[in-house]
This record gives sequence, C-alpha cells and structure tokens, in this order.
Amino acid sequence: MLDHQGQTPIADIKNLRVEFQTKDGPVVGVEDVSFSVGPGETVCVVGESGSGKSVSSLSLMRLVEFGGGTIAGGSLVFDRKGADAVDLAQTEQDLMRTIRGNEIGMIFQEPMTALNPVFTVGRQLTEGLRLHKGMSKKAAEARALELLRQVRIPEPERRLRQYPHELSGGMRQRVVIAMALACEPRLLIADEPTTALDVTIQAEILALMDRLKRETGTAVMFITHDMAVVAQMADRVVVMFRGNKVEEGTVEEIFENPQHPYTQALLAAVPKLGEMRGKAAPEPMKLLGRDQGAIEPIPGTNEPLLTVKGLTTRFPVKGGFFRRTVANVHAVEDISFTLNKGQTLSLVGESGCGKSSAGRSILRLVEPLSGTVDLDGTDVIALSDRNLREARRDMQMIFQDPFASLNPQMQLADQVAEPIHNFGTLSGSAVQDRVSMLFDRVELPRSFMRRYPHELSGGQRQRVAIARALALEPKLIIADEAVSALDVSVQAQVLNLMMELQAELGVSYLFISHDMAVVERVSHHVGVMYLGRIVEMGPRARVFENPQHPYTQALMKAVPIADPRQRKSEKDLNFKPIPSPIHPVDYTPEPSVYDEVEPGHFVLTTDSGY
Repeated sequence: MLDHQGQTPIADIKNLRVEFQTKDGPVVGVEDVSFSVGPGETVCVVGESGSGKSVSSLSLMRLVEFGGGTIAGGSLVFDRKGADAVDLAQTEQDLMRTIRGNEIGMIFQEPMTALNPVFTVGRQLTEGLRLHKGMSKKAAEARALELLRQVRIPEPERRLRQYPHELSGGMRQRVVIAMALACEPRLLIADEPTTALDVTIQAEILALMDRLKRETGTAVMFITHDMAVVAQMADRVVVMFRGNKVEEGTVEEIFENPQHPYTQALLAAVPKLGEMRGKAAPEPMKLLGRDQGAIEPIPGTNEPLLTVKGLTTRFPVKGGFFRRTVANVHAVEDISFTLNKGQTLSLVGESGCGKSSAGRSILRLVEPLSGTVDLDGTDVIALSDRNLREARRDMQMIFQDPFASLNPQMQLADQVAEPIHNFGTLSGSAVQDRVSMLFDRVELPRSFMRRYPHELSGGQRQRVAIARALALEPKLIIADEAVSALDVSVQAQVLNLMMELQAELGVSYLFISHDMAVVERVSHHVGVMYLGRIVEMGPRARVFENPQHPYTQALMKAVPIADPRQRKSEKDLNFKPIPSPIHPVDYTPEPSVYDEVEPGHFVLTTDSGY
C-alpha cells in the first residue's frame, strides 16, 4: 500500500455541497464531503442509493449542472499535467470541455446509454482522440485498435466496424472503458461500472482496470455499493450515508475494524461465499440493529411439489424474403429437476444461459417446445387456457424490476388486491383485511396502502411485489433475479423476509439468480445452467463445496470475496467465450446425460460446449 502523503493529490475535494432545485425548494444532494485521490491510487466511494456518491463524481466532471444541480459550496482542486492546478467548481465550461474526456475519463454504469447507437464503435473511439489530441484519422484508428487489444476484446478489427447493439453487455462495457482511457486521463471515475454484468465478466473487468491503473499510474475514483468489489479494488474507502461522509480509511481498516455503525451494518448485510459451509439448511442473515429473535434453519420437506422433465424451449430466428424460420435459439435444452415443498431450488448462471426462459416456460408465460411440468399432481403443459388460469393461483412470479411489474397508476392496496378480485377468492371487507395482513407480513406500514409505486424506494416496491405474489397463497413462487437490483442492506432484508415467509407458510421458491453468494444463503438445492442446459445439480452444500463441472468451478473462482486479503489476480481467471445458442433448423442436440458423482449430486456428461 503506497503512502500518498508525500505526493500532490490529483483530485482534492473539500467541503463539497451540491443542491438540487425542486418545486418544494432546494434539496441537498451532498452536504459536506471532503476526500482526495492520489496518483496510482484507487479510492472507492461506497454507500447505498441516494447517499450522494454519484453526485460527487458528476460534480467533478461538472455534469451535475446538466441534471438540475448546482455546486453550492466547497472546492474541487484538480492537478493538471504540465499546467496549474484548477478549482473545477469555478472553471469556465470551455476549459471543462478540454479537461472532460481528455484529463478526466468517466465510465458510466449503463454502457448502452453511454454509447451512441448510430455510430460505429470505431468512430466513437476515435472521436475523442481527434478532438483532444489532434490525431489524423489513420493514427486515431491505430490507437483505437491498440485500446481494444488492451481491454482484451477479441477480433478488434471487426469490432471497430460494428455498432454498439451488436456487442454483448460485457463487450460494450469494455468499449466504454477503452473510450475513457483513450486520452490517458490523469483521473478515471468509474460509476458502478460492473453492476449490470455477470460475475465472470465482472471479475475480468475489475482485473483489467486494476492492471491498467498499475501500467498507466492513473488515479481511480470507483463508485459502488458492492462491498466485495470494494475489497477487490480499493486502496482507500470513503463511506457515504445521506449526503455525508461517515467514515474513511484504508481498505483493511474499513473491513477489519469498521468504526461507524452504518459501515458495520453495511458489512454485516453482505452475503459472503463460504458462510454457509457446514450448515445443512438455509437460514436468515443476522442483521445489525434489528431484533430478529432466534434464527432457525429452514429444513423444508422431502415431498416433491414441482417435477420438471425434459423441458425444452426454442425461439425461431426468421429471415429471408418470406420471413421463414432459418434457425432456432436453443434457450432451454432438455432440463429436468424436482423441487420439494417448503424448499428453494436455485438456478444460477450467466446472462443468456436460459435460466429466466426456464422459469417462464414452467409458468407457460413462454410456450415450451416439449417436456412435462408437474405441479402438485397437475400437468401444467397439458392444461387448456381456462384450466391454466385456475392453475396460476398456485404459481406466482416475482420479477427483477419491481417498477416495471407494478402499475404506476394504481394505488398499492389495489395492486395487491387485484389477484384476489380476479379469482374471486374473497369478497367485501375480507379483501381489505387480507391486504392489510399482507402489508404487515412484508413489513410495510399500512399507511403505504394509499401510495403509488413512484413514492416508494426500490426495496419497498419489491416488498409490494412479494405481497402481491402471496395474495393467492400460492404453493410455488418463481423469483427471477428478485433482489439483484437492490442495495446490499435492502437485499439482505428482502432475502430474510422471503426465508421467514417460507418457514411460516411452507411456500416453495424457484430462485433464479447470477449471484453465487445469495444463492448459497437461500438454497436447499442448486442447478448450474450453461447454454440452456443444467450442467450440475445437487444439494447446495455439495455443489458449492465440491463443484465438479469445469463451468461451475470457473464460476466459483470468479466470485469476488468481501475480504481485501483474498484478491483475485488476472491470471486466476481464464474464461472461454460462450458459444452461440443459435443452431440451424435441422440441428438435433444430444439428450442431457448425467453422472451421479455422490448421492443426489449430478454432473452433465454430454458435451455442453465448455
């Protein structure tokens, strides 16, 4: 760990105050924040949604003004290379245009909105070089190619001619990183750059940023709410809470001896891989500052509720003059599993592995091509539309984005009551009583019943979605990435709530996720998916403690651990690019064949392409 005391910091923020004008008067986004970033140092700014961490970074770029904010106080001193230090809070916009992108680079959270959809990747990469560095077209293209190689993009020559929509999420994020690094900035601001990425791609991008920082000596300000990423990346950590800095220290100090109660609560809420070792059944997390009573494991039963056999779902790819089917996307390929009553089976894997398609096929929100789905003695696939509607009382879904799954124009009480009215299970005042009871169950105040979705935070909206899913007392709930968009402490509370409801009501969950630490915490059984197939399936303890399939092993290796002494290096990670799931119409895949490596623990022996 370098001591930066002897060096001039590249960015020095002092007593920053940012206000936003609203119709109810000014709202303070950041109250009084001071910290600095030295050369070759990574400072992680952590906190939850609304803590002011992004506002701090946008102030440094002076972009906060374009979002209705004003810098109301404080100074932002930036040490320019070969020129005098400037206070960015006072700088003219003309000089800011020179500094922005040239001396301060920024990586945004959502790569699709950071890239222009109508220009090729090559044009967007060369634009800054030609503008700031005055390069010729040829020199700029050569530098762009070099940058794409630096961020390890395969076939870089081809990528320069492609458009952003032709690249995967991880590739787009690498292009954004290459753009931010193009002019060799002195300061790089990364705002949640890996939140939307799979764990294997996230691991590669973090290792890549760390290597580039060491090679170029750039100062990095890294904004995140993921404590495992902080442990992986940070030299120093700044913890923010409600617009104020509450704690600052080296990464070891913050993780091993946090002082502020908020930092302690934040670290306690992080599920850590390996925490469940030696425990037979899932159990809720111990959260600071909440009286939870005794925490009991949730054993569930050994009685099957859902039996899936040979489920296959394909989506046609149409082309040519007559829009004929020219190929198929093999989204779900011959998967089979059993989920017991009162238990949780998790499907894990990366984007595009088919886990969400599998969940939707079971509910017949997507029509499967073949296979059987037996829910407590009912063959779901064979049901007519009318009978399927009846069967849906027993199976409900919680979606990833609660804002998209709630109606913005309906009060929350009506949304939770809607399934009850639709099926006529209760009438009159009994409906009101049931809705009130559901709000109590998901720990929301009854005063919220008259509110609308936009008046709630993400975690509160997800609780409403859970209350609505429970309204008809279903036997099965499919939770599709239900906690991935939530902050750590909110995620921990929602997971605990789901586990407590399981213990009380005996509901079964099919839990779809890409977060291995969360899956380890909540699951009885785990199925690992890759390219539409389950490549490994078994009791949670066996899959996590004794992974057999090479893909499961690679996935486990990539998970960042919330401990700064267990950092991953780039040489630990060697992922194969995922082959395409699109095959010609006449392609016949082999059936899935499994080896039982220990009782109940199965590994795919058919070639899965990994």
